[in-house]
Amino acid sequence: MERLKIVTGSSNTELADSVCRHLGVPLSKSVVKRFSDGEIMVEIHESMRGMRAFVIQSTCDPVNTNLMELLIIIDALKRASASEINAVIPYYGYARQDRKVAPRAPISAKLVADLLTVAGTDRVIAMDLHAGQIQGFFDIPVDHLYALPVLVQYVKENIEGEIAVVSPDAGGVERARAYAKRLGSSLVIIDKRRSGPNVLEEMNVIGDIKGKVAVIIDDMIDTAGTLTKAANVLMEEGALKVYGFASHGVLSGPAIERIAQSRLSKVVVTNSIPVHDNVAQCDKIEVLSVSGLFADAIKRIYIEDSVSCLFS
Repeated sequence: MERLKIVTGSSNTELADSVCRHLGVPLSKSVVKRFSDGEIMVEIHESMRGMRAFVIQSTCDPVNTNLMELLIIIDALKRASASEINAVIPYYGYARQDRKVAPRAPISAKLVADLLTVAGTDRVIAMDLHAGQIQGFFDIPVDHLYALPVLVQYVKENIEGEIAVVSPDAGGVERARAYAKRLGSSLVIIDKRRSGPNVLEEMNVIGDIKGKVAVIIDDMIDTAGTLTKAANVLMEEGALKVYGFASHGVLSGPAIERIAQSRLSKVVVTNSIPVHDNVAQCDKIEVLSVSGLFADAIKRIYIEDSVSCLFS
C-alpha cells in the first residue's frame, strides 16, 4: 500500500487517526491555516505525485467551513498531481436538502455534489446518506457505507428482552426494516406530522409496542425533538424501555438537554461527527467507532476489491 495517502482536514482528526491505525499507515502531513479575514489555506508537506489520496472530512458544524476545507484540500491534491482523489465524507452535510419542498427552493445536496466533482474528486465514500438518491447526484462513483453492522452488534450484545425496531417516520421504514430483519424483531412505524423544520405537530404509533423494548433507528439526531417525543409516545403505548440509535449525532441546539431529561434509556451514535465535551458529559449518550468500517472500505477500494461485504 505504498501509494496510499490519508489526508484530513480539521473536522474529525480523531477519526482520521483511528483509520490510519487500522490501516497501519501514517497520516499524511498537512496544515490548515486561516488568514485574518477567515480565508482557508492548505499546505500539504509531502509529495502526492502519482499517489492515491483519501481525504477524510465530515462536513459537520461548522458546515460551510469544513466543506470549504474539503474542497481546498481536493484542489491542492489535484495540483500536486495525485493520481486519484477520494473524498471520504463520514457525514455528508446539506443531505437533508435533497429535493424541492417549496417553490424556488434549492437542491443543496446536488450543489455540494457538483462542487466536489468540479474540485477534482474521483470518488466519494459516505456513510448513511439522509436520502439514498443523493448517490445519483454524482457523475463519479459513490460508495455508500452503512453503520448497520456496528449498531446491530451493539444491540445484540447490550439490549435484552423482546425488541421492536421503530422507524421514527415513514421515510425511514426501509432502514428500520433492514435492522429488524437482522435482529429478527418486529417493526413499528411512527406516523409523524411536521409543520416546519424541527417543529412537530403530532405522532401516532403503527404496530404493537406493548411489553417490548423499543429501538428507534434513524440516520441522524439533530435537535432530538423527534427522538424524545417519540420516546414519550412509545412509553405511553406500553413500551418497557426506549433506546435511540443513529449513525450521525449532530446534536445541535437543545439536543443534549432534551436527551438528558427524556424517558430514553440510552442514545447510541457513531463518531462520524466528533464528540464534544457536552456530549461526553451526558451519561445517556454512547458513541461507537466506525473507524474500522472506513479503514476496511479504503483498503478494499485501494486493492480494487469489493466493498459489498461491509454491508452485511
